[in-house]
Amino acid sequence: MSEVKTFNSMDGGTYQVHESSYVDEGAQVGSGTRIWHFSHLMKNTKVGKNCAIGQNVNIGSTAVLGNNVKVQNNVSIYDDVIIEDDVFCGPSCVFTNVINPRSFIERKNEYKKTLIKKGATIGANATIVCGVTLGKYCFIGAGAVVTKDVPDFALAHGNPAKVRGWMCTCGNKLNDTYVCPVCNKKYKEQTNGLTEGGK
Repeated sequence: MSEVKTFNSMDGGTYQVHESSYVDEGAQVGSGTRIWHFSHLMKNTKVGKNCAIGQNVNIGSTAVLGNNVKVQNNVSIYDDVIIEDDVFCGPSCVFTNVINPRSFIERKNEYKKTLIKKGATIGANATIVCGVTLGKYCFIGAGAVVTKDVPDFALAHGNPAKVRGWMCTCGNKLNDTYVCPVCNKKYKEQTNGLTEGGK
């Protein structure tokens, strides 16, 4: 029978790790976080409170995860990927950190930062090319290939991904007047996508 072990967290609480996973010395993990089977958090990794790290997840040394982040199975979060609070990373979604990799050329000094802002959702099997920013509460469809920045609250999918609509914080598509048909929250246009508080 497999065992889940409990460890002291960086904020005075505890977090749980399945016995098949590794959390390297120096990794910082917040209270309430759960790390499931066959995962690896490398040294200096920072993972916030109440995160769910699924099966077969690898998190690099300079990667940062905020609070309440959900990482589904088979995801690798490489160095210089920054994930803010309340982000959902779907199964087998892909992050990168080098734009032009070669196996015989070391380019660690050329890593490009990728920023996933608060509340964003990344669908299963989506690929996020390094150097982009995904806006707050945006929604990336399954299988999308994201090659440029995505605005706040945008719905983007396809290859390459393009903005094809707008999403509410509750995860439902907005109508043509930027009103959520489910929770009735209203939005208005701004420079980088939408913001809450339309008329």
